[in-house]
Amino acid sequence: MNSDNQHGVIHPHNPKKPLTFVIEGKDYETFDQYKTGAELKQLAGIPLDTELFLSVSKPYQDELIENEKQVNLARPETEYFFVKKKLQFFINGKPFTWYKQYIRGIQIRELGNIPAEDIIFLDLKEGWQDDEIIDDEIVDLARPGKEKFFSKSKPMELTIIVNARSHVWKEIDISFEQLVALAFGSYDNNPNKGYTVTYSRGWDPKSEGTMVKGAVVRVKNKMIFDVTATDKS
Repeated sequence: MNSDNQHGVIHPHNPKKPLTFVIEGKDYETFDQYKTGAELKQLAGIPLDTELFLSVSKPYQDELIENEKQVNLARPETEYFFVKKKLQFFINGKPFTWYKQYIRGIQIRELGNIPAEDIIFLDLKEGWQDDEIIDDEIVDLARPGKEKFFSKSKPMELTIIVNARSHVWKEIDISFEQLVALAFGSYDNNPNKGYTVTYSRGWDPKSEGTMVKGAVVRVKNKMIFDVTATDKS
């Protein structure tokens, strides 16, 4: 698009007709003939310390719009504004755009509406343990690929009773195999070894029942488990 001195004329604006312009691919309308760079950034949710450019038709170079600069939006052609430096990432599968190289954990939490009691992780390559991101931590978004963050509920410390003995449990769920290991010290996968697991005082609507190999149940405080072993040989 072109600036006023390139056209050589100032075009009067009809105050009854809104002016249209585009910022980062999104259409906007206004009845104001002039807007500053700062006002344009605020409309699009772009930080004030980010460089905003006005796309100018060839052979002209794109124009940097400073925060204080007044831009005439009443020119004949639609004005297109854009940011050259922006980074994309995901929070719980939802895409986000950030205009700086670094982001803090607390900013990730606020953007993703993640409760304070939940834990944020950076999803790392298969075979590597996911990296927990605390609120004060700074993450570099300029590394190769798009960073993927996800949140999990913070484990609660509960007491469960296995074969009349109390155990502290810090996970949301517990598996058949984990209960056997708590009851007998380890889980024996020998086909001649069998186990029976029953529970009570669990969550409704099925507060009691029987578990089979591979099964998982949600844990409730003071939930009771009975584990027995049988030898099939």
